[in-house]
Amino acid sequence: MCRMWMLFVSLLCLVTVAGAQTSDGPYILYQEDGTVRMVSVTPEGRIVDTILASLPEDYGFTVVSSDQEHCFDVSLHPVERPDWKTEQPDRIFVTSDPHGNIDCFISLLQGNGVIDADCHWSFGTDQLVVIGDVFDRGNDAVQILWLIYQLEAEAAQAGGRVDYLLGNHEPMVLMNDLRYARPKYTGLADTLGMKYADLLSPSSELGRWLSVRNTMQVSGRCLFVHAGLSSDFYRQNLDIPFVNELVSAGLYKTKTERKEASPMIYFLMGSSGPLWYRGMVRDAEKYHPLAADTLGLILDRYQADRVIVGHTIFDDISTFYDGRVIAVNVDNAENRKAGLGRGILIEGDSIYVVGDKGILRRL
Repeated sequence: MCRMWMLFVSLLCLVTVAGAQTSDGPYILYQEDGTVRMVSVTPEGRIVDTILASLPEDYGFTVVSSDQEHCFDVSLHPVERPDWKTEQPDRIFVTSDPHGNIDCFISLLQGNGVIDADCHWSFGTDQLVVIGDVFDRGNDAVQILWLIYQLEAEAAQAGGRVDYLLGNHEPMVLMNDLRYARPKYTGLADTLGMKYADLLSPSSELGRWLSVRNTMQVSGRCLFVHAGLSSDFYRQNLDIPFVNELVSAGLYKTKTERKEASPMIYFLMGSSGPLWYRGMVRDAEKYHPLAADTLGLILDRYQADRVIVGHTIFDDISTFYDGRVIAVNVDNAENRKAGLGRGILIEGDSIYVVGDKGILRRL
């Protein structure tokens, strides 16, 4: 059962009514004077903007999906950058690009035993990898962020792990590029008289967490990255921790600010960088496709056998370079209806395509 309580210590509460709003938040912002501002939208569409004197470290609240079909409890926990390289567990479940569709996201995880009926972690000592792009296109981006945030803590307690990598839509939203955002998000910001990105600033709870998500991750011999790795990237001779730190440093910056801050940040967050590059899975000249021998050099450098990417959408889970590149981004809603692949399950040396009802085929 979801707990429907919140702690109010010393507060100022402003409730306004906003048309076309659906459940959202909470957005938890830590202010310079030590107080905590909490903004949420109720299932009835009311915006609640509250100032609290403080929060306990394990403060808990309930998150409700925009259609009110899903709710789950979240407790705050310390945030830190995850290890970029780990041993491969018995099972790794991989999906990408949920884009605010929490119903599809939950159904996939529940259908494969990653979470239970109440959205709690049930994958034991194994690993979930979400390869970016929670933001944009759907109405439940923040709810999905909170679910991943909570599952991270629950998995760690069980001896497992959850890794959510940055995609290209994360920095877009965090620098307030909202071209793909649903009106509910821009409407909320307009009603509050602020930029939407300010609700997820580095001084917010989700902002603190997003600021230390990785861009590249290795589990065993599997290398995960949102879009792909280009020959230009290879020539930079970068180690993974350096990439992760620099992308985080550019997360809230505009393109101009990135260029001024560091040419390397600008490169990493540009079209040849790991958040945008499509040349591992597209062969048209405009994508600057990666040569097979360069892929081999990339795999050798990062001690991996395969690269697993999202970003570029395909009709089903797809492989390239004799299976050394696996693309897991699909139209989640359409593939769910059609019973097609929506992710992969890695068990030792075996890789399986999975849908909402489990394994579909061996890849």
